[in-house]
Amino acid sequence: MTLDFQGIQGQAQGYETAMTGFLRDLIAIPGESAGEKKVIERIAREMRTLGFDRVDIDPMGNVLGWMGSGKTLIAYDAHIDTVGIGRKSNWTFDPYEGYETETEIGGRGASDQLGGIVSAAYGAKIMKDMGLLSDKYTVLVTGTVQEEDCDGLCWQYICSEDKIKPEFVVITEPTDGNICRGQRGRMEIRVEVRGVSSHGSAPERGDNAIYKMADILQEVRELNNRLPADPFLGKGTVAVSEIFFNSPSRCAVADMCAISLDRRLTDGETYQMALEEVRNLKSCRKYGADVTVYTYERPSYTGMVYPTDCCFPTWVIPEDAPAAQAMIEAYRGIYGEPKVGKWTFSTNGVAIMGRCGIPCIGFGPGKEAQAHAPDEKTWKEDLVRCAAVYAAVPTVYCK
Repeated sequence: MTLDFQGIQGQAQGYETAMTGFLRDLIAIPGESAGEKKVIERIAREMRTLGFDRVDIDPMGNVLGWMGSGKTLIAYDAHIDTVGIGRKSNWTFDPYEGYETETEIGGRGASDQLGGIVSAAYGAKIMKDMGLLSDKYTVLVTGTVQEEDCDGLCWQYICSEDKIKPEFVVITEPTDGNICRGQRGRMEIRVEVRGVSSHGSAPERGDNAIYKMADILQEVRELNNRLPADPFLGKGTVAVSEIFFNSPSRCAVADMCAISLDRRLTDGETYQMALEEVRNLKSCRKYGADVTVYTYERPSYTGMVYPTDCCFPTWVIPEDAPAAQAMIEAYRGIYGEPKVGKWTFSTNGVAIMGRCGIPCIGFGPGKEAQAHAPDEKTWKEDLVRCAAVYAAVPTVYCK
């Protein structure tokens, strides 16, 4: 089939008003991790209105919209949970009421990443409108939950329990108009040391766990400076993100101190390597520190608990991989030569490709710098551009 790239772009442009309205509806519904029920229901309603062949909500609470009946399954993933709003005084407008101008849409989740589900749903609609669906492929659009809490958990469930394994997945996280083919992995590490409490008037009688942790903190900072770098993904990093203590009172020596580490893994690093690096710090060995990986086991909004270790693997897809080339060719056919790069943050690709081995390629509306920031916004032209490219990708891939 010869693709009418200009026609696809025109169809997408024609849906700008509808996509804007859909996105503003989603922004208006608070939907933080484990509280996405009403957002999921609104997406399912839109999918049915758009003529999806089947719309399911799985036991975890992910919405799955199917279009077509061909052999090759191509998926588009958008996590539809958001972070909270933080200090509302940092916003110049109501984060859920949002705003709209001729070019922009503001509100919590506008870029991260409710725009992705909007463009993906309408991309599938364009395929149907233009007769692009064939016996070669089926399209699956997923609105997934709990990514902000535990990236990839939703796709661990989709792959292992729903038994769905696409040929490749387009991740619709914001990409600043570029195509992303990888990201660093990450993990959440807890380091704990113990001491013995005593009265604060006689600290020499105790064994202060906070002083022990002070030594470890300095070594963690030094560890960050010597972690390796990858030419494409960049440097591995480690940062102290939280600190905890236990003490009988403010007039006593602390008998426990713990920290959380945010560890970003570059290409070639594994979570086993990262754990051993921390365990082998001189002060960790000296004080017998307990170094472990956190486990995520928060119930989804349906009440399902699906425990997983907080280890999120690095993934990279070669630029000449078929999925990457299909995305590049589709973009080129409509909008010209794309830029290909990587994400700084983490996505559901940590499970899709990192755990399940399904190739991923990223392209989504909005900008990465808008994620988790006050006055979050996205751009209408991004919704149109992504819907158009999404509509073209399966035909390009299956030609």
